This record gives sequence, structure tokens and C-alpha cells, in this order.
Amino acid sequence: MLSGAEVAKHNSKESCWVVIHGHAYDVTEFLPEHPGGMGIILKYAGKDATEEFDPIHPPDTLDKYLDKSKHLGPVDPNTVEKIKKEDDPEEAERQKRIQNKPPLSQCYNLMDFEAVAKDVMKRGAWGYYSSGADDEITLRENHEAFHRIWFKPRVLVDVKKVDFSTTMLGTKVDIPFYVTATALGKLGHPEGEVLLTKAAKKHNVVQMIPTLASCSFDEIVDAAEGAQVQWLQLYVNSDRAITERIVRHAEERGCKGLFITVDAPQLGRREKDMRTKFTDQGSNVQTGHQTDNSQGAARAISSFIDPSLSWKDIPWFQSITKMPIVLKGVQRVEDVLKAIEYGVQGVVLSNHGGRQLDFSRSGIEVLSETVPVLRELGLEGRIEIFVDGGVRRATDIIKALCLGAKGVGIGRPFLYAMSAYGLDGVDRAMQLLRDEMEMAMRLIGCTSVDQFNSSLVDTRNLSSHVTGVPRDYLGHKVYDPLVTPAFKPPKSKL
Repeated sequence: MLSGAEVAKHNSKESCWVVIHGHAYDVTEFLPEHPGGMGIILKYAGKDATEEFDPIHPPDTLDKYLDKSKHLGPVDPNTVEKIKKEDDPEEAERQKRIQNKPPLSQCYNLMDFEAVAKDVMKRGAWGYYSSGADDEITLRENHEAFHRIWFKPRVLVDVKKVDFSTTMLGTKVDIPFYVTATALGKLGHPEGEVLLTKAAKKHNVVQMIPTLASCSFDEIVDAAEGAQVQWLQLYVNSDRAITERIVRHAEERGCKGLFITVDAPQLGRREKDMRTKFTDQGSNVQTGHQTDNSQGAARAISSFIDPSLSWKDIPWFQSITKMPIVLKGVQRVEDVLKAIEYGVQGVVLSNHGGRQLDFSRSGIEVLSETVPVLRELGLEGRIEIFVDGGVRRATDIIKALCLGAKGVGIGRPFLYAMSAYGLDGVDRAMQLLRDEMEMAMRLIGCTSVDQFNSSLVDTRNLSSHVTGVPRDYLGHKVYDPLVTPAFKPPKSKL
């Protein structure tokens, strides 16, 4: 067993060891390749880096990507130096807010979880989860677009019994939403994505497993119970051998859908994330290596994504898996038609939660244009269409289904519920949606999902960005506005 004193000697760019979960690793050769730059690793050189490592990396990262010769063995935990934390008034205040947060019973809608999470999450974690691209116009429009759709309810319908179960990619679910892929679950809660797995099981909805999860893929699959269905969200790696290995492993482990993200050849500029991620004291170590650490957590974890991904790669994916293939991030009717031409099983009309190209239109608006075209061309039913982005109410789900969606993806609200209240929070968030769904179906005059149709909604204002929408007090209250550079406080003359 190594001693902490021996590890501590290797605290430079020339020889860099770190301790993670009681084991020492030589990461010297990896320093120039680390997506987050050398600085953050050198901050922990010769010390215990577990606390910094865990929220961002799946536990099998070192086994997968660091040569076994660099695994140095166990270390006596009592002898390892840890980073000394200075008193942080901001963190002390955050802990007080956690102690005084509202009881879970006071959360009556998904926006309530966001309001609580904003005050109890660490600043960097909140910045990563809540950020959108550039001016965050699309981030807000995703939600507000639903407000331009109005219902035309039927009355005098026997709605004593309502059934909101449906099928998505052949899987029967109890309510027409799925937990869409969101990265770095442990930034919000120490157990990360497995909590979403447990909640999805309880409510019989599908969970989409993210490529950039904090938990390992196998951890998330192992947390599933019985015949619980999961899908895989895939960022395509520049190394196709790695991509093929990921896809085949997911299929072997029982995943029932492959959702290829197609709207991220480069990660967007997310300024809220950029302002908060790399401000940790001591992380800006002078390394002589020209790594741009200013781009936030998103860029730091995504440098492997292949910008050359194109339509010509679709046949290759079809050759390596029998899972249904869904293109996640389609944003125009023409590309839906092309997806049908290429024989994929589905598309997600999505702009990546407003995190990629600002001023890209909402998924619900693209949906309203797409289905009439498919109907006109006799292609309706040839492909399953999903929507994500901005869904905060069961009425949003119903609007999407009335316009032809098979189901909707919900991401951030479940992260916020998990961050604020753990598993109980996610459970309550899903239950609130179920309760809203039952009420809204009765009030619109439908007893089953197959009764939803375009005659029940008025979309005349949907594509008109000139027409105002009713003021969204909840949305504007919880929205965390972008900020500008702050001046340093004046120095005391004392």
C-alpha cells in the first residue's frame, strides 16, 4: 500500500499522481489531453481528488480510459493530503438555505422545483443545468411557445374514466412522457441518474440514458428493475470504434432505442455555465498549456464529439444495431422527410433545450408544421415523432400529442426536483404531471390518448412571433437572468 507521503512527491506537471477513492493514479501523460485542461488536475496533484472527480466522471472512467500501467494501487487513506477548504461565506449561506427550504408538500408544479433548486444548488451546478445558448432567447421560447396554443374542449363527454397510457417505440408506458437525457446528474445529487431510473420505474415511463451521465452506463442499467425499458442517447465519438462498442454494449444490456444526437456538431456558448464553472480557487494553475478553460462544464466534457457526423453515417448505424434508431435534435420539416427516406424509426423535434443555436425554433412549432406535410404526402405513421424542450405542464404534453407527437421528453424539471429533494422530489414531480394529466383530459373531453387530435387546439398564433402571449409569471420568476461582468469592490483604506 502506497503512503500519502509518496503520492505527495508527485505534484507537478512532470510527474502528476492523484488519489481517487483510495487508489493512486499516474495521470502525467493524460494532462495535455484532459478536456477540462491541466489546471484542475494540477490543483489536486499529489492529493485526494475524489470530491472533484465524482460529480463529473462516471466511476468506470479510469478503468476505461487510463492504461492499467498507470493504476498505481491502494493508498493509506489516513496519510493522503486533501485540499484545505477555506471558509466560504457563499457556501455557508447555501447550507442555511438548504436547512430552510420549503417542505416538499409546497411544490405544486414543476416550476416550484426550479425555484427551490436555484437557491439550494451549488452555483457552478446551477450554472450548468440552467444555462442556454447566447442570449437564452430559445431557452425561454421553448416554454413560451406552448402559451400560444389554445384548447377547443369538447363538452358533455363521459370522462369518469380516463386512460393516458400509450406506446413509444413499442413500449407501453403509463403516461406519454419520457425522462430525456441530461448530463452530469451528480452535480445535483450524489446518487445521480440512478434516482431518475428508480422514479421512472415507479411511474412506468422510459428513461433515456445520457452519454455524459455522472453514473456509468452499467450502473444506470443495473438500477433498472424487471422489464423496465431504457433508451440510449448517443453523442457520436470521433473514434467510430468507441461508438460501435458503446452501441453494441447498450443493445446487449437491453436498451430498446438508440437516440443519436444530431444537433451538436459543436457545443453552444452557454454563458451562465462559462461564468461559474472554472472560478474555483486554485484551478487557474499556470501550466504553459494553451487550454481554454473559459467555456464551462459543457465544453470540458464534450471534446470527443464528432463534427463530421452526417447523413452518410446512418446506414453504418443501421448495420451495427437492431435497436430502433431515432434522430434527436431535428429542427425542420425537410430533415424529418429525409429521416423517413433513410429509414430511421423516429425523430425528436428539439433544439437541445435552447443550449445550442439561439433563435432556433421550438420543437412544438416545428411539430405543428411537420405533421400536416406528412399527412399531405401520405407519410403519417411512417415515423414516430417526439418533442422536447419547455414542457412544464400536462397541458403542454396534451398540446404536443394533439399536434401529432407520440410523446414528449422532459429533462431539466426532473433534475431540479432531484437536486432539491432527491428521489422524493422526482417522484412528486411525476405524480404532479399524472394528476394534471387526469384533470386536463377530463376538461378537454378525452378519455384516452388516441382521441387527441388537431381539432382540439387552436394554433393560429403559434408561428406568429409578433403576437404577444399571456405573461408567464411563474416562468419569469424562476428564470435566472444572464449577468454582465462585475466590478471588483473598492479596497478598504484601513
